[in-house]
Amino acid sequence: MSLEVIGAGFGRTGTASLRRALEILGFGPCYHMFEIRRAPWRAAPWLQVVRGGQADWDRTFEGYRSAVDWPACSFYAELAETYPSARFILTQRPADRWYESTRETIYALSRAFPRWSAWLPVFRRVYALLEELIWTGTFDGRFEERAHAIATLNAHEASVIAALPTERLLVFEVSQGWSPLCAFLGVPEPNEPFPHLNERDEIARLVRWVYAGRILVPVLLIGLGLFASFGLA
Repeated sequence: MSLEVIGAGFGRTGTASLRRALEILGFGPCYHMFEIRRAPWRAAPWLQVVRGGQADWDRTFEGYRSAVDWPACSFYAELAETYPSARFILTQRPADRWYESTRETIYALSRAFPRWSAWLPVFRRVYALLEELIWTGTFDGRFEERAHAIATLNAHEASVIAALPTERLLVFEVSQGWSPLCAFLGVPEPNEPFPHLNERDEIARLVRWVYAGRILVPVLLIGLGLFASFGLA
């Protein structure tokens, strides 16, 4: 099995909805950043590539028929060469809305985790991947500068459109629904609504929990330390 469909759009451009749509259409399983969140060990080969190492794309995507979101979208050019028959989908949304959504969700979440959490084995590679690939690598450590972040998004989308021939690329907004997607992939439209998934509220809740944990965990550790000290005394 090799990749047949690859998403070239940045995260928060409708990639979660596209992922579900591709699986409904029979192009699943679909590789998404969710896969790394669920299985942190998957970050290791990506981090190796980000740091200039050799990629083993077939091994990375073993068992998957499609891929969307980061980290795959950052390597669309390499994947286009590796999988010459794969088709690409560039998901888009209005730039201002994309920026606000990204800033309030995945960027806020990445900044909510305290620096010491990067030393925990389960987080170390995932934390490093997010920093080195996205916030430092893609956005040059300047994501908080709205104009720079949006210019980076626009430059990425322009490079995708310039690099891929029209027969291999669909520029797509999830609000368009099934019709252009199914026509591009050559499959019939399913008899169910197009999926519109939005993790914004879920991520916002997670951010609040992380900030609460930043206070509670040190307090708990101090309390345990004091308890142990009194116990030894």
